[in-house]
Amino acid sequence: MPEIYGFDAFSPPEIAEKVEVVGVKKANLPLIPMVALGVLAGGFIGLGAMFFTVVASDAALSFGGSRVLGGLVFSLGLILVVVAGAELFTGNNLMVMAWVHRQISTRLLLRNFIVVYFANLAGAAGLSLVVWWSHHWELGQIEETAVRIARTKVELSFSVAFFRGLLCNVLVCLAVWLAMAGRSVTDKILAIVFPITAFVACGLEHCVANMYFIPLGMLLAPPDDPITLTQFIRNLVPVTLGNLVGGAGLVGLVYYVIYGRRMSENS
Repeated sequence: MPEIYGFDAFSPPEIAEKVEVVGVKKANLPLIPMVALGVLAGGFIGLGAMFFTVVASDAALSFGGSRVLGGLVFSLGLILVVVAGAELFTGNNLMVMAWVHRQISTRLLLRNFIVVYFANLAGAAGLSLVVWWSHHWELGQIEETAVRIARTKVELSFSVAFFRGLLCNVLVCLAVWLAMAGRSVTDKILAIVFPITAFVACGLEHCVANMYFIPLGMLLAPPDDPITLTQFIRNLVPVTLGNLVGGAGLVGLVYYVIYGRRMSENS
């Protein structure tokens, strides 16, 4: 199959097989490493979000230039997750391929999703607290930008947040899928950059990124016009559901139908 595609990368059927093998490994991780890797992933995505906020704070950039450059630097988060190694809820949505293939149980799948999700929350929200303590937000217009980003997110309606989340995780899981094709660190980084830049530039919603953006906005918002915990939760619920449908449904299950069923028939 690789020679048909004519380049030094794993072919789509080989990627599907790798995704299932990795899914089995992720599902069987012991609890403590799973939590630790989940906290790391939340922090890594938060670092990308912090980098994005610096770019978004530059009023001299055009709208398009700011969005594209912001998306480019935000890619740092998933690059760290994939290359350095961490457990990210949105990327782990691809584990549904191993689940549908009956290589992992529903209990193990849900265990990974739930543990990793809340570990991501601890890592991303924890980073927002560290950034607040560091007074990084005093640089330039970062404070105003951070509050504006958070307020814009919590003001989204349920349906808009859901569909932006859906589109977002289609791109995130495609980035993970493409990174699986790479044989080198350079391959993986290049595969990640364009889908992630696209989702950020288009203003889509990523639940783990919002676990950094919104808590930081909560910490920096003025007392007379706060961003509340209720608003945070009202954003996370539809965005998380949209991420799950986009990543698990529109990428994981679709690729299983294309390639996974063939593997089942051959096994």
